Amino acid sequence: MDHPYRNALFVLGALFSSYQAMLLADTEIEKIGAPILILDDFVVIGSSLYIDEVNALKTPTTILQVPQSLTIMTADQISQQGLESINDIVEYTPGVNISQGEGHRDAVVFRGVRSTSDFFVDGVRDDVQYYRPLYNVERVEFLRGSNALFFGRGGTGGVLNRVMKKGVLRDNFNVYKLSINTFGGTLAQFDKNLALGDATAVRINVFKNDLEGHRDFFYADEFGINPTVKFKLSDHAVLDLSYEFLDTDRFIDRGIPTSPTTNTPVDAFKDIVFGDERDNYSTLTAHIYRASFQNGFSEALKSIINITYNDFDKRYQNVYPNRQAEATDPTIPLGGYVDTTKRDNLILSADLIGEYELLGMQHTLVAGVESISTNNANTRDKAVFTNEFTIVRPIRLSDGVGMDSVGAVTNDFDSFGDNTSNTVSVFGIYLNDEIDLTEKLGLVLGARLDDIDQNSIKYDVNGDVSEAVNRNDSVFTPRLGFVYKAKENLNLYASYSEAYQLKSGDEQYATASKTNLDPNTYENSEIGLKWDFNNSLSLTAALFEIDTIQQESYTGGLGEALVRDLEGKISGFEFQLQGKITDRWFLIVGYSQLDGEDSDGDHLRELPERTISLWNKYLLNDRLSLGFGLTHQADSLTTTGGTAYLPAYTRMDAAAYCKISDSISLQLNIENLTDELYYPSAHKESQVTVGAPLNATFSVVGKF
Repeated sequence: MDHPYRNALFVLGALFSSYQAMLLADTEIEKIGAPILILDDFVVIGSSLYIDEVNALKTPTTILQVPQSLTIMTADQISQQGLESINDIVEYTPGVNISQGEGHRDAVVFRGVRSTSDFFVDGVRDDVQYYRPLYNVERVEFLRGSNALFFGRGGTGGVLNRVMKKGVLRDNFNVYKLSINTFGGTLAQFDKNLALGDATAVRINVFKNDLEGHRDFFYADEFGINPTVKFKLSDHAVLDLSYEFLDTDRFIDRGIPTSPTTNTPVDAFKDIVFGDERDNYSTLTAHIYRASFQNGFSEALKSIINITYNDFDKRYQNVYPNRQAEATDPTIPLGGYVDTTKRDNLILSADLIGEYELLGMQHTLVAGVESISTNNANTRDKAVFTNEFTIVRPIRLSDGVGMDSVGAVTNDFDSFGDNTSNTVSVFGIYLNDEIDLTEKLGLVLGARLDDIDQNSIKYDVNGDVSEAVNRNDSVFTPRLGFVYKAKENLNLYASYSEAYQLKSGDEQYATASKTNLDPNTYENSEIGLKWDFNNSLSLTAALFEIDTIQQESYTGGLGEALVRDLEGKISGFEFQLQGKITDRWFLIVGYSQLDGEDSDGDHLRELPERTISLWNKYLLNDRLSLGFGLTHQADSLTTTGGTAYLPAYTRMDAAAYCKISDSISLQLNIENLTDELYYPSAHKESQVTVGAPLNATFSVVGKF
């Protein structure tokens, strides 16, 4: 679908590239001693590339010493690659891939395990289903592998932790970014830090995003503001306070069906939206309050106390294709529903972190407690259709809008589905000790115990209680790891860890039919290496296996209710090379290979055998640089044991950067350089996401 901004921006991009070429012609970059600009994404902090410690792991442990596969992406890198969502970041991260999320939420597949709940902010659970913005993010951390020690329930295949921007003492700055893309979407971000004396800093991040897309009807209006205050209470005590307000309204696109003949997405439907502006939308209003207090009792002992309260009010309504279809089908049946979610969480955590020596061995100990109180209310009403989606040939266009369906459907969302309320209370305690057994060998030993109470009420169509359920679980999860320092800059590791997921799932509703079922369990066994070639280039690699057990109920031959364990296994290999190859050339390469099946021998959904990601940035001179990247994903099934699949694809991206002055830079990001038709994700065989065609984003980044 063409847009009036599209051609204009490509012309602008061409002029921008020509301007770069003219500047390059006047610059003798081959001359010995010519200045070389080291951009933000080349900065090395401490003894490791980028960030030396992982926020989510709470301990002052370098990345090299963590017996777990992980990836960190900084805000500078996110901005320079033109990544605008969690999904964009995932596509450039090994060992994880995206799921459709039914068009209204972030959904990440960590090592073959789909999740919409394993999201954290500064190590604290971020507990509702929505699209998370990146305007106030300092960096994003991916920790791969089942590990509940610091995270409690979830973390079944890994977790995603956003580290948020906070006030900076004794500094004043203003940073902005303005973007427009060839679909007509615009983005404005502003980051202001104000130092009030030596002990107080106020920081405000704000964004306004007006998205447009390649699919008919698509839009997204998003606004967020996040003021924070940092108080240095003493030389050893710091208090951070934060409030975030989010307001979003966006179109929901559930994609297109696959063909029952070819079992691949129907290319002829690539421009068809099985829904409309009236019936497909999502709204979210969020109020999020955070407080973090850190106090150092001595150089070897400190405490961290986190308090988070959030209130989410969400509604999403959608219509979608409800079965596979052929391009020649005159009609296609639809499904549809409207969901509302009202949820508030109060999350309290306290950690005591100490370093001490015992029996001649150095220890780093974390002792922590966590309390979570959640109140949740959900409703669902289903759509009633009077006719199916009508396909009209040939496709007719009116004002640039596809009119593939005419009078497609009349419906009302008034068929009662569910009305539930539930409370979840969690109290967890955990202990983790990192022990230097010798100068070369380290041991990581930890355990967590969670006590979870769930109370669920289900109401009938008249609002009367039809079911009341209470369930209590106590879950113990261990962690064990060894780290061997083969060289000063090369560590080998082996680890074992466990995680669990409640049967109530992400919506946290425990039904009567599931009260006799134990939580799903996940066991991660992993060996790997971490190698810092120098202060600018690092390699990580891991070989792993995840064993899963999920209980299900079934009816025996005599009609009795029985329970059985369904086992699954996921195995794989992943690596990432990241850093400077030369003073001018920055490179990130990621690769993963995955295989998994359930106890019936069925191959798992959303588990591509291979994923590859590559990003290069090359500095031509002190003003100009170019970027090139690609992502590749092999075939993957849309449902476990099914036959429909997403075909393999390779998408190429590019970028160009020009530093106009010390305070202003121009940036051009081009996505899908070869204009490939591809399908990156699905919810099931009848709902497949259509990837965006060739498009460009032009940005101005500045500071004052």
